[in-house]
Amino acid sequence: MDKTDKTGGVPVPTVADVAAAAGVSTATVSRCLNSPGVVSEKTLKKVLEAVDRLGYAPNFSARALASNRTNMIGAIIPTMENAIFARGLQAFQEELQKNGRTLLVASSSYRSDLEEEQIRALTARGADALLLIGYHRDSRLYEFLEKRRIPYVVAWAYDPAKPHLSVGFNNRAAMRQLADEVIGKGHRKLACISADTAENDRARERVNGIRDAMEAAGLDPASLDIIETSYAIDAGDAAFRALVGAKTPPTAVICGNDVLAVGALRAALALGMNVPEDVSITGFDNIELAGLAPVPLTTVHVPHRRMGQFAAQALLAALGGTPPPHSTELPAELCLRATLARAPAG
Repeated sequence: MDKTDKTGGVPVPTVADVAAAAGVSTATVSRCLNSPGVVSEKTLKKVLEAVDRLGYAPNFSARALASNRTNMIGAIIPTMENAIFARGLQAFQEELQKNGRTLLVASSSYRSDLEEEQIRALTARGADALLLIGYHRDSRLYEFLEKRRIPYVVAWAYDPAKPHLSVGFNNRAAMRQLADEVIGKGHRKLACISADTAENDRARERVNGIRDAMEAAGLDPASLDIIETSYAIDAGDAAFRALVGAKTPPTAVICGNDVLAVGALRAALALGMNVPEDVSITGFDNIELAGLAPVPLTTVHVPHRRMGQFAAQALLAALGGTPPPHSTELPAELCLRATLARAPAG
């Protein structure tokens, strides 16, 4: 007997109806909806046309009860206010979609208390696995996920000493490479505009990378002027103005990401400074904004799309059980543009 809806008694199409309309088996319909990559394009087209014509929608609640899986993957990112995570998240979703999974996204606004709420909420709503950004969170949360057998992957960071499955890059080494380049241009008075380092391990490691480069060059790491602020263009603007207003202003300002660097660049140009003749400014991430800035930014290219794709593959492998997933380090490379030059004489 046909199932009916709760409003008008109209028959609700079933998977058997879709199979009959497409001339395939119910198993084929299931494969088309759950793993479209394993069926032929011709079969997939027939099934999707039948789904559209009949207005069929899978009963995900019943499926979840039967399989103990929802096929939903959660991702908690620090912010949606700029493009830092956009490319990686897009690639992450594309890889999940190819494998019949749905993405649920939450933003923690760089707040550890809110991230904890979101981890617990997504788990309670049936997320099969989670994408997390960076390592910094209370150990209780990792224990919470492990007790519930919820696979997770840490992205945008890589540390082989950490026990967590991760797909990312070494923030400290990547920033060290950029700082080496800055110091190699003769800059000795450095400053840094960073996010809060207390609860953001990526920001903390990037600052440490600058200090590593300074120490290796015989400079005092304690002389690094640092302003910690939010990741916003206006915040970068304000921080730059404060730095150059000091008694001994920096000749190079190394920013924790491209958003801060564009804010710093905007301030420099508004103050009548020439970049890079008067001051060099660098970013980190190589988002699209970096190349479109009034003076294109020297930055560090982060492999956002590969990171998102590989993170999805790691979670899918963890859910599948074989082969066991492993952590992956991806390269972050210098992207030298027009905002870095030799330190001004004198």
